[in-house]
Amino acid sequence: MSDHTRIAEEAGELDAADPLAAVRERFVLDDVTYLDGNSLGALPAHVPARVADVVRRQWGELRIRSWDESGWWTAPERIGDRIAPLVGAGAGQVVVGDSTSVNVFKALVAAVRMAREDGADGRDSRAGHRKDGADHWDFSADHRDFRASHRDSRAGHRESRAAGSGGAVRDEILVDATTFPTDGYIAESAARLTGCTLRPVPPSGVPSALADRGDRTAAVLLNHVDYRTGRLHDLPALTAAVHAAGAYAVWDLCHSAGALPVGLDEHGVDLAVGCTYKYLNGGPGSPAYLYVRRDLQHRFDSPLPGWNSHAEPFGMRPGYTPASGAVRGRVGTPDILSLLALEAALDVWDEDGVSVAAVRAKSLALTDFFLRCVGAYVPEGRVESLTPQAHDERGSQVALRCDGAGEVMKRLIERGVVGDYRPPDVLRFGFTPLYVGFADVERAARVLADTTAG
Repeated sequence: MSDHTRIAEEAGELDAADPLAAVRERFVLDDVTYLDGNSLGALPAHVPARVADVVRRQWGELRIRSWDESGWWTAPERIGDRIAPLVGAGAGQVVVGDSTSVNVFKALVAAVRMAREDGADGRDSRAGHRKDGADHWDFSADHRDFRASHRDSRAGHRESRAAGSGGAVRDEILVDATTFPTDGYIAESAARLTGCTLRPVPPSGVPSALADRGDRTAAVLLNHVDYRTGRLHDLPALTAAVHAAGAYAVWDLCHSAGALPVGLDEHGVDLAVGCTYKYLNGGPGSPAYLYVRRDLQHRFDSPLPGWNSHAEPFGMRPGYTPASGAVRGRVGTPDILSLLALEAALDVWDEDGVSVAAVRAKSLALTDFFLRCVGAYVPEGRVESLTPQAHDERGSQVALRCDGAGEVMKRLIERGVVGDYRPPDVLRFGFTPLYVGFADVERAARVLADTTAG
């Protein structure tokens, strides 16, 4: 028996023993080996019928009544509470809506504003700040004074170069130098708006950058998983380093939520954002989410205050008074069709009793097996893995450097193995444990070997 035959048989044995194997039947799949769930998740089979009900009955028959009777108005918080356990958060801290880019902007500007309120001494100066233990400010006294004071403080932040008792002002934002480009674009705009300097730093360099100039740092924007290489960054340690410097940590969870444990509450993350169309399978363009830690919600000062986040959204008042809780993260009217498609997609987690721990265990097994198959099948020197071998440094994808990667991926897709390509030379393969099996992995490596052999 050849090594290839033994590996193929092992793949079948692993699939037979897979505790998540039955979940695969919940998705619309075909003979294609689909390893691009880190870009767009597969369609859960029950979603079309749910969307049809939203369109035909809720919209077509109930029409405007559906904002109340079908729960449209409360959907952003309701669905946020369903995402919360998948990212290690308690209820009432996640709101769904807008795109990841918009939520990055909201979170980053809000983080800088909170840092400026803290003053030069940083986060520790807030000890005992909320004597009454309330989750929100009392705005009943004078809304106009509140608005005026915040306008004045924001203007002062742009001009001031001194803070507290003569200490350094927090006028710098650190951003992951390897970030997905839009995060960098948004961070640059947020820096201009807040009068900050933007400092790109690789995640591994964040602790030393904070040790060097942490007293100037207001916020740090990091990706949990590198979108190109699949490297998993140390969220607990980096968050602790940011807090030790008196700054705020903002995490982008696009490539980790639904694939591995995050632990937002456990690790004290301040703010986080993420998309829902990758490992959460919410559909193309499905709305993103924003996490605001509970004890920070009363201080969350959104740069995009909209009527949906007003304390009295139907009061139609000329002045803005923010609502309490995570609702402050809302802006305008939610995209109901996409939002409710996402809600339906999340049923896979609830109805099948899928745990993030089980998903992570299978993810590591799949990526281990793929790397092993690539090593056994692909001629030496044709590809090089950019994804770390260590489990605590690996997300749920494998990135391979390959000459002519764009053409190689095109040929793979023609042969029924779908991954994707990132310039100049990276093949990316995403492993969604809810529907990817070990036979898929073995076949992908075998076709890759054939494709690169010529």
